[in-house]
Amino acid sequence: MKSTFLYLSPLIVTLAACDGNDAASPSSATHAAPAHQIICAAPTFTPASAGRGLITADTPNSDGTRTYPIDAQINIAITTHARAADTLRWTIADTYGNTVASGSFAVPAAATTSTLACTSTLAGYFQIAATLDRAGGQVKSSGTRPDGFASFGVIPNLASAIPAVEYTKQDQHRFGMQGFNDWSAALSLLGISWTIDDREMALMEPDDRFEFDPSTDYLDPFYKSGTVMRLVRLDGLPGGASMHGLNPDHAYIPNDLGYYRNYMARVGQETESIRAKYYPTMSGNYYQVTWEPEVMWKDSDKNLVALYQHVYDGLHSTDPHAVVMGPTESFPMHTTERLQALASLGFAQYIDGVATHGYYDPAGSSPSNPPERLYTESNADNSLLNQMRDLRAEMQQEYKPDMRLFVTETGINYDAGASYGPDYPTPNILFAQGAVVARAHIILLGEGADQTYVFYGPDFPDEIGFGTFFDLDEPQGSVDATNIAPKPAAMAVAALTRILDGTTTLGPVNDLPTGVYAYGFQQLNEGRIITALWTHDNDAWPASNGEFSSTYSVSYTLKVDADGNSGTVQLIDAMGNVSSVPYTNGAVTLTLTESPQYVVSMNASVAKSNTTKPVGYVGM
Repeated sequence: MKSTFLYLSPLIVTLAACDGNDAASPSSATHAAPAHQIICAAPTFTPASAGRGLITADTPNSDGTRTYPIDAQINIAITTHARAADTLRWTIADTYGNTVASGSFAVPAAATTSTLACTSTLAGYFQIAATLDRAGGQVKSSGTRPDGFASFGVIPNLASAIPAVEYTKQDQHRFGMQGFNDWSAALSLLGISWTIDDREMALMEPDDRFEFDPSTDYLDPFYKSGTVMRLVRLDGLPGGASMHGLNPDHAYIPNDLGYYRNYMARVGQETESIRAKYYPTMSGNYYQVTWEPEVMWKDSDKNLVALYQHVYDGLHSTDPHAVVMGPTESFPMHTTERLQALASLGFAQYIDGVATHGYYDPAGSSPSNPPERLYTESNADNSLLNQMRDLRAEMQQEYKPDMRLFVTETGINYDAGASYGPDYPTPNILFAQGAVVARAHIILLGEGADQTYVFYGPDFPDEIGFGTFFDLDEPQGSVDATNIAPKPAAMAVAALTRILDGTTTLGPVNDLPTGVYAYGFQQLNEGRIITALWTHDNDAWPASNGEFSSTYSVSYTLKVDADGNSGTVQLIDAMGNVSSVPYTNGAVTLTLTESPQYVVSMNASVAKSNTTKPVGYVGM
């Protein structure tokens, strides 16, 4: 496929045909697709104040996210501090490094902001780079974003491929997030419907008993729109409730279990009143009792079960819609191990569903350690795929059948030893992180999670790179950043949520060749079939040159219809760009890369016969 990008200048007219969308849609080498394009008009010029660096660039917008809808005006502001008249050359590249627009114009010997008014029919992540012919230079770093570029995103519009879904229950939405809890614009662009709301005793009753009155309005106004739902977090005791003088105490059973049950009854009363008022179509109120007890919990297993018993009894005494969940270990396999250890102590009586975090590799869930890496090695049981399968099996065999499973935190950080800086991360690392973020969350849903939560909003200190956005102010990041710009991970999530929200899981596609990964989903109310596919090869990731390959590919034929039938399906790339591709004799041949792509088809019976539903998964 060829996409044409047009830049108009008073002095220069450049018309270029670029393969800007080919890497994003690998099958486009064999299937024609509509051209997508970025078009920029001639720049306008305004004087600028003194600033740092020879060249800075930005794409500020009204909501602060630096993301734009398809066809919206994107103002790219490039500020130069040239000491002599010069020519500025600029490029816009996609997540794969393909140039999708470029141009040049004269700049004066003065601090000047040159603003390009652009529009895009191409969805995804983009980087603006610039340099001066005589003075050289590059775009200056900002916060956790390195030197060399500024970034912006374009949000996909998938109406042509995926019809809107009617949700009979609001909690059928499948995507949550940590970070941006009160930022509606950021959550909306990412397609997020759930965040975690704190009702820990340590927070609500830090000083005295009965401080928390369920008839008082404690609800964050953010939730009162009823748009984003609450997962209620309960772990953490105040010092007055701790037997060991800890404040907060996440490690031990409280000193008065009867009072603890009373507190939970009050939380249940408040939560149910919130549901009735703001979320009347929600079928449940969801509570997460503990947080990574492998790290936090120091008490006995017997006392952990007693803790859950009093939480369960208290919540269910006042909340008829309570869904009590745990134990929420960091890896699915650790959650399985905890469930196994607690099964003989009657733990199954005191949970309605299971919560876990979705990390999977002791070496770090990172670009170099993707979720499929262990799947073909001797310790394959530790791959994310098999960890999820083992967890679902344990839930079904030793606990209650067909339980709900929420994965309430999964993120992909930079590799171990990395640090924020002017030369890190590279665009290649950002590409790899985005690809792995999407693949991890597809695996979690495809292997039987009802919901999955993305971690995190902006970059923050200590654990380097977990953010889906750069923090443009703080060089080491901040958990509360509001001056942000997207990474490829953000735009991969924005596409993923729009594609897979409002679906139920059909499960992994059967009889896949080594190195091919594919999961089937169906839109609610017996809607369209969506199959997510990619390939991964440990030896090509990274390749011998140390780069994460965006071009490694394999051919795969997917069954989409009955034998003998021909037609077309919709193909959506990892960033949400749609093309129409033909199939013959019921099958479409695709070129898979390490970036997920999604096939939208119509024949549900074929898809269901070609997938295996995860054990115990029934959907919401």
